[in-house]
Amino acid sequence: MKENDMVDPIEETKDKEENPPTFSHAEEKDDHLPDIEGRGANNLNAVFENPLAGIPREQLFKEVQEFCHNFDLLDDLEVFQKGALISQSPESATTLPELSDVEKEALTREHTHKWSQPWQLYFLAIMCSLAAAVQGMDETANNGAQAFYLPKFNIENNNNIKGLVVGAPYLACAIIGCWLTEPLNRYFARRGTIFISCFVAAVASVWQGVCNSWVNLFIARFVLGLGIGSKSSTVPVYAAECSPAPIRGALVMMWQMWTAFGIMLGNIMGVAFGGLGDLSWRLMLGSTVVLPLIVCAQVYICPESPRWLIQHGKIQKAYINFKILRPTELQAARDLYYAYVGVELERKINKGKNFFTMFLELFTVPRNRRATLASWIVMFMQQFCGVNVIAYYSTTIFQESGYGLSNALLASMGTGILNWVFALPAVFTIDTWGRRNLLLFTFPFLAIFLFWSGFSFWIGEQGDKRRLAMVTTGMYLFEVFYSPGEGPVPFTYSAEAFPLHVRDVGMSWATATTWCFNFILSFTWPHLLEAFKPQGAFGWYAAWCVAGWFLVLLFVPETKALTLEELDQVFSVSTRKHAAYQIRNTIWHFRVWVLRQKLEPLPKFYQGAERLAEVGDAASK
Repeated sequence: MKENDMVDPIEETKDKEENPPTFSHAEEKDDHLPDIEGRGANNLNAVFENPLAGIPREQLFKEVQEFCHNFDLLDDLEVFQKGALISQSPESATTLPELSDVEKEALTREHTHKWSQPWQLYFLAIMCSLAAAVQGMDETANNGAQAFYLPKFNIENNNNIKGLVVGAPYLACAIIGCWLTEPLNRYFARRGTIFISCFVAAVASVWQGVCNSWVNLFIARFVLGLGIGSKSSTVPVYAAECSPAPIRGALVMMWQMWTAFGIMLGNIMGVAFGGLGDLSWRLMLGSTVVLPLIVCAQVYICPESPRWLIQHGKIQKAYINFKILRPTELQAARDLYYAYVGVELERKINKGKNFFTMFLELFTVPRNRRATLASWIVMFMQQFCGVNVIAYYSTTIFQESGYGLSNALLASMGTGILNWVFALPAVFTIDTWGRRNLLLFTFPFLAIFLFWSGFSFWIGEQGDKRRLAMVTTGMYLFEVFYSPGEGPVPFTYSAEAFPLHVRDVGMSWATATTWCFNFILSFTWPHLLEAFKPQGAFGWYAAWCVAGWFLVLLFVPETKALTLEELDQVFSVSTRKHAAYQIRNTIWHFRVWVLRQKLEPLPKFYQGAERLAEVGDAASK
């Protein structure tokens, strides 16, 4: 180990903002934990702090035995001791003499065959995917339906009422639905919250289909938003808490991928029922009742989140569920014990806190504040990249460019299909290339194609085939680059960014952000289109895509391939150091790839748990 890489493990924190409090493994002082950022002014690297690193083996085994005794798991003591050793030094786990060849092979397969998982995990992923499709279909069934109910209720020329009816679900999500997440999850757990939210969505779907006035429709859609809010906050968290780290991003991003599938289904319903006159819009909106009922029937077949069970003291049940969701008992014991340690450390420093204090901690605790800012950025940009202008108003936009109603519905269906199909590449890149890189790569293209779509309205007159072709191409190419980037990343990122004790509150904040700006977008688009014309309206959101690139570069840390517990330390790195490194990294890439200079590679910004074990061993000598 280089001299400047050594860390004094008992160095006192000098600045709470720069060196936020860390969690110790025991009640006493954190004698074996390194200072994350006290590594010298010239070293920008950040260290993931493992709460088990540096604990002497004898003490570790004693603590594991006490854990097994307290929760009646002594029959599995040996496997828990092995699991604790693996958690303490994950990078060198396959060299531990205590492990058999079969156990070492299982650990190796986590990375070489990471998709080899129990069928129950994939069944859970299917349920979460259908819950996402519920949301997507709820969003876009209204796209085609509004072409029929706006003139029926005589509100097509009233931009305020039009925006209010279209945006009602997102208003409900932002002000009520998302904030129901924490109490619902506290009393009904993850599965119960999903069941309740889908049942509400099913009721609201039928209600929409039988409305006889715009006021009644507004109320029905507002109730729909109550279900969307808690569901969108809970499903990604549930998937994240149940998934193993190597494929967590891919499984959690199924939320957005299958939301895109639901968006496609909603557009297909518009085409399928578009020729039935007054019955058309009722069937479009009412058809959304099917999927939530399927989810209600499926959700209780899935295991409850083991991390939720740990948080509520149900350790034996959590172990049973981990064994269902992991290939071997060893991996289940490892994940259970490591998660338990993290939960207990958080519990000790957060004892007696309520919803209000936890909400305040999103902004007052530096680690939480960084997660709050990062999740706010990705959620805000999911709306202000302009995608839901296309999702909610593409039929009217295509009509504005010169399409008839039938062709406009077909063209809208094309955007939905592309949104779903091009989400597929993210399944294979979100855990390898990373969340940040997907956003940084796609944002410039989103800006380009929004400018393309808007400026194409200057071509010829309404109905000109060149205009039709250019507008359609621009919107389609926008969907191609949105789907693998700003599509799947925000919900995946927000579901994993917050520590467990504020995860429900943090996810409520994140989803309230996206639904608040979703409502603002859907309410203001008719006014924006009237005031700025299509050219200025599309240009407005294109400019936000440019701004989004810089926000992600400076303020959104990478989270790929780390356990939810390790992410605590990613967000404990100061924003100043993170931004400074990313600026240096950007300049380095510009000099290497644009100016073609030959430079030494920059050191990696993050270092893992293995390094911490090294530091802990050095400190104990």
